[in-house]
Amino acid sequence: MRRAGGPPPPPPPPAAASPAAAATPAAGPAKESPRTVDYRAWTSYPDWRSGSSQGVRALPGARPGVAIASPAGRTDYTDPHTGKTASWEYATWTSPVHRLTVPSTEAVASWNADTPAGTWLQVELKGTYSDGADTSWYVMGRWAAGDQDIRRTSVDDQTDGKSAIWTDTFAIGDAASGLRLMSYRLRLTLYRTPGTRLTPTVWRLGAMGSDIPDRFTVPASAPGLARELAVPRYSQEIHKGQYPEYDNGGEAWCSPTSSQMIIEYWGRKPTPEQLSWVDPSYADPQVCHAARSTYDHQYQGCGNWPFNAAYAATFKDLQGVVTRLSSLTDLERLIAAGIPAITSQSFLKEELTGAGYGTSGHLMAVIGFTADGDVIANDPASPDDEAVRRVYKRREFENIWLRTKRYNASGKVVSGSGGVCYLYFPAHPTPQQREALAAVGVR
Repeated sequence: MRRAGGPPPPPPPPAAASPAAAATPAAGPAKESPRTVDYRAWTSYPDWRSGSSQGVRALPGARPGVAIASPAGRTDYTDPHTGKTASWEYATWTSPVHRLTVPSTEAVASWNADTPAGTWLQVELKGTYSDGADTSWYVMGRWAAGDQDIRRTSVDDQTDGKSAIWTDTFAIGDAASGLRLMSYRLRLTLYRTPGTRLTPTVWRLGAMGSDIPDRFTVPASAPGLARELAVPRYSQEIHKGQYPEYDNGGEAWCSPTSSQMIIEYWGRKPTPEQLSWVDPSYADPQVCHAARSTYDHQYQGCGNWPFNAAYAATFKDLQGVVTRLSSLTDLERLIAAGIPAITSQSFLKEELTGAGYGTSGHLMAVIGFTADGDVIANDPASPDDEAVRRVYKRREFENIWLRTKRYNASGKVVSGSGGVCYLYFPAHPTPQQREALAAVGVR
């Protein structure tokens, strides 16, 4: 149930903050505030043509992408999780420079791709700081849909002294200094077994930059929608003890369980062949499959944000992105268009009425709103599938999801997700869905 992506640098407690003050969410209507999130993705044929490439070709058609045309070279890769060294042909695509509309303290990349057996990919980010210096090339993930060729992995111990990678997140080391990420490029490296015509195909590559203000509480939003989407319900808790090699089993599978619920909402599901490895006595074997398919062997968990979005996009004509939203009004807009969302939050037991637990990081699926504006969530931390549907108080939910700072059970200041969510939606959204996604910065 922990937050995906390793722990961010510990923040110093604000001078004026106190546990008593933090325990009482700010009241009053939401006010117009500066934009805090910039999500940019490359998805169209002109987008893919705009980048620089070595051995990669842009693919036109209903779902444009990039693939290996002629390898740029060959390299050896020693998998740190198996010790196996293998040779791979590779080709690269590098995006144009994207100047962030929000000078950012954090950035998270995400991608949608097909990686047949014998292929994999790597995503890197290189940026420019507000002081004019460049970052290092940072590895944001080494990924394959399966685990037969490489072990899907984040890369630890990446820093240049000004910023670092915390599993799936680029973070400025000292945001209070005023240093910000002003622009970035993404580099995609596609790998395949030498001498074959295999290739990964990538349809979406993007990153979310953000500068969320440090806050223990957030402005309240006014209710604006009553609607509930028919999303399947799966409990992570019924998988306790199953496949402990994937983060000790189901008790830690909130992220893949939430992902599987939304994937099936869109009518997709693993095939019997894909599920054939799962013990047939286990209920909801697709949840076990989702855990294996999102597991980050370095982080040793299934909660890597981009790996979950990439898993969703392995299903036919689905897209997945990682971004941040600014309020429950954003979620209402998406729900109105038929798009549920997976949100990341952390809280003490007393901060979310009816949850019955506290957590340092947990994912759940928001599927609707009541007539009073309260949040209807499919919470995988439930004893069984039937109990998954929950109704949480609007004000409490909004605060625990959107804040960036909180006090843990020991009274220590720790971080919150700042509105992180996964959005899964069709490759060809309806006009209403496209409009709702654009309204929250996703195109």
